[in-house]
Amino acid sequence: MSSVNKAILIGRLGRDPELKYTPSGRPVANFSIATDSVWKDKTSGERQTRTEWHRIVVWGPQAETCQKYLAKGREVFIEGEIRTRKYEDKSGVERSITEIEARDVRFLGSRDGAGAGGGAGGGGRRDEPMGGDEPAAGDFGGGPADDEIPF
Repeated sequence: MSSVNKAILIGRLGRDPELKYTPSGRPVANFSIATDSVWKDKTSGERQTRTEWHRIVVWGPQAETCQKYLAKGREVFIEGEIRTRKYEDKSGVERSITEIEARDVRFLGSRDGAGAGGGAGGGGRRDEPMGGDEPAAGDFGGGPADDEIPF
């Protein structure tokens, strides 16, 4: 029996992407997106909304493209894997964090997040992938070693 670890999200960026580089020079971007669940309350009949925040990590050339073209409020499609990692905070306490390691990032809407518009670099398609060419070997190979994560 095989297993599947796949996350597909469409949401809006809560902040501009933060781009850093590992000691080996590999680019990595992180940002958060918000997704909303909307339902009608059975007792009051009022519309209810719940917002979930998701931390996104993007590696390789796609990370640099995210930093260049994505901004707070921009709608984005993310497909990737759910990852949990441990790290030590500034005071030496071990913590864990769950993130989506993006394999595919697509722009939705316009650059200012106001609705329909171009994809990566102003192309005409609404769902244009950000990476352009296929990623080079190793760009997404299972993520980084823990000592490569710069944040």
